[in-house]
Amino acid sequence: MSENKSEELEGADEVCASCGIAAIDDITLKFCDDCDLVKYCSGNCRENHREQHEEECKKRKAELHDKQLFTQPDISHLGECTLCCLPLPIDERKSSMMPCCCKIICNGCNYANQKREREAGLKHRCAFCREPLPKSEEESDRNFMKRIKKHNDPVAITHMGKHHASKGEYKKTVEYYTKAAKLGDVGAYFHLGCLYHNGKGVEKDQKKAMYHLEQAAIGGHPQARIVLAGYEQKNGRSERAVKHLMIAADLGCDTSLQCIKELFVYGKVSKEEYASALRGYQTAVNEMKSAERDEAKAFHARQLNNKIDN
Repeated sequence: MSENKSEELEGADEVCASCGIAAIDDITLKFCDDCDLVKYCSGNCRENHREQHEEECKKRKAELHDKQLFTQPDISHLGECTLCCLPLPIDERKSSMMPCCCKIICNGCNYANQKREREAGLKHRCAFCREPLPKSEEESDRNFMKRIKKHNDPVAITHMGKHHASKGEYKKTVEYYTKAAKLGDVGAYFHLGCLYHNGKGVEKDQKKAMYHLEQAAIGGHPQARIVLAGYEQKNGRSERAVKHLMIAADLGCDTSLQCIKELFVYGKVSKEEYASALRGYQTAVNEMKSAERDEAKAFHARQLNNKIDN
């Protein structure tokens, strides 16, 4: 590229793309709302230049969206255990949310706390805030509602959405999930996407379903990736489907890894991609391991066996 051409491109964003006015002390230029390609000095100039810029803008907007959508999150939407600070297991049954403080604690820390209490003859309390645990589901729900009213807690709001969904009260469910999603709760985005996809509590709307599922995926929700992969595969976009599955596998999602294995068997995924998914999955799983979690798993297995034997 010539030196003159380089200088021309470097200074291109210092003038309004519509009227050509330069950025000076009393003139502030702002990027187009949807892309970072051009700047305007006013809303009128942006509107006047819309037709000329529209095609390029749409292309760039799609590129920016895909860059965000297919960026590998550092951790799943569940985050870290509040106590041990290790990544929480993808399987939500291996963790518990405390109804008193809405903190999520892995089974390892929960078991360690209960073991300490038994050995010391203490009453069972929350492992995080040390408050007495609710004695009934009704008391738990009252605690969640208190947190919603006092703190506008998105975790508590999403929980109440699940509560109403379990009772088939989907319109109420949508209200709670929508509120939690606006507060940034990733799980709420995922559940909203499923509701719009299935038409429960809302009219079926694939566009809204995709929006919410993609927001969940960006936030690190592996199950959202699996749903999106199925959608992309159905529409003949195998490359995008594999990208979703690879990201979910790197978060430690075994379902995603199994999907990649099946695609490898049928020649839809390369040997290198499958090997990469295996490495990413194993790394994520290893990061979730701890002696306390293994001990809790063994304890629950013994309890289950005792129930079966009796």
